[in-house]
Amino acid sequence: MSQAGDSQAFAQIYDALVKPIYRYIYYRVEESIAEDLTEETFLKIWQNLGKYKKESTPFASWAFRIAHNLVVDYYRKNQTTDEINEEVPDTKEHSAPDIQTNLKLTQVRLRRIIRKLPDNYQQIIILKYINDLDNQQIAESIGKTEGAVRILQFRALEQLRGLLTKEKEDL
Repeated sequence: MSQAGDSQAFAQIYDALVKPIYRYIYYRVEESIAEDLTEETFLKIWQNLGKYKKESTPFASWAFRIAHNLVVDYYRKNQTTDEINEEVPDTKEHSAPDIQTNLKLTQVRLRRIIRKLPDNYQQIIILKYINDLDNQQIAESIGKTEGAVRILQFRALEQLRGLLTKEKEDL
C-alpha cells in the first residue's frame, strides 16, 4: 500500500490526518508557521514510510511524533518568545459577528495560555482536548505509559486552571 509508494493510499492517510496534525501544530506555533510545519510533517511521513514499523506503534502516533519533533526543531532553530499572532482562523463562515468575535477571543486566549505551559503539558492538552485522542493513543504518541499520561494530564489541567484564574484576576 502506502509504504510501497502508492500515492492513492498516501492521499487517504493525508485526508485522515491533515486536520488533527494541523491543529496540533497550530496550537504550538505561530499561525503563519503552522501550515509550513504541517506540509513538512507530511513530506517527512512520505519520505520515511519505509522506516515505519507497523507492529511497534500505531501510524497516527508515529505521524504525531514527527509533527512534535518538527515543532521542537522549529523552536530550537528560532529560540523565539514572540507573542502569538492574534488572527485565528474562523471555521464558522455563517456565524453572527458577535459569535465570531467571542469565538476568536476565546481561541486567542486559549492559545496564549496553552503556550505558557511546559512543553509536555502543552502536548497532552492539545492531543487530549483539541485532537480528542484517548490516553492510550497519547501514550503511544509520546512514548509514555497510560498512567504517566493521566498524571501529566492532571498536572497540565491544574496548571492551566491556575493560569486561567490568574489571567482572570489580572483583568
